Amino acid sequence: MDIIKKISRRQILSSAGILGLGSALSKSLYASTPQAKPTSLKKNAVILFQGDSITDARRQNRDTPKANDQTSMGGGYASMAASALLNSMPELNLSILNRGISGNKVHQLDARWEKDCLSHRPDILSILIGVNDIWHGLQGKYDGTVQRYEDDFLALLDRTRKALPQVQLVICEPFVLKCGAVNERWFPEFDRYRESARKVADQNQATFVPFQEMFDRALSYAPPEHWARDGVHPSQFGSALMADTWLRAVRG
Repeated sequence: MDIIKKISRRQILSSAGILGLGSALSKSLYASTPQAKPTSLKKNAVILFQGDSITDARRQNRDTPKANDQTSMGGGYASMAASALLNSMPELNLSILNRGISGNKVHQLDARWEKDCLSHRPDILSILIGVNDIWHGLQGKYDGTVQRYEDDFLALLDRTRKALPQVQLVICEPFVLKCGAVNERWFPEFDRYRESARKVADQNQATFVPFQEMFDRALSYAPPEHWARDGVHPSQFGSALMADTWLRAVRG
């Protein structure tokens, strides 16, 4: 944690300061947490981000989405991570896509998987999913369980590997912050979803991105509302932290 202490609380409330904090947090996190082997970024690779509203981040051009297009990528962590990769590695000629859809749960990913995943034949597939599987249940809109989440997730990845045997998987940890819509009713159930996501990653030899641990550390520098006002959807600051942590996991 010493590396992070060099950044003041005032600095992290600015857009410039968040970049330094993001780098420091992820360096500290990855120095102390064993991680799976990073992915291999090859020339002309296709990278696909999948998930719910956190990945979606109000992306546009839904009928005619384009790779590497800002409006098609949205304004969240996926867009920020994509921009960093495209700017730092132009020689790789990467094609980066975002197909997150707000409100999705795992079974809804499966329903659109052929069109929104398999048809793109990604070399690297990143998935962040899980918060709606519990949130919609708390709202009385869904009767799923942690076991269904895990079973559906494993089945989805099995389907993916059969169609794309060489795909490299990145599984992101679902996260929440205790503010806004998130209260004690979410726990300890939500922690079981996190555990299932890591289990799914381990069973598929996927790179795991520990977003909850990242945000837990970030709370030492600003309150929950700074990172995600409603406890679920990250602010620009939270998205920047996510992008930096995702990049460190993927690039090693």
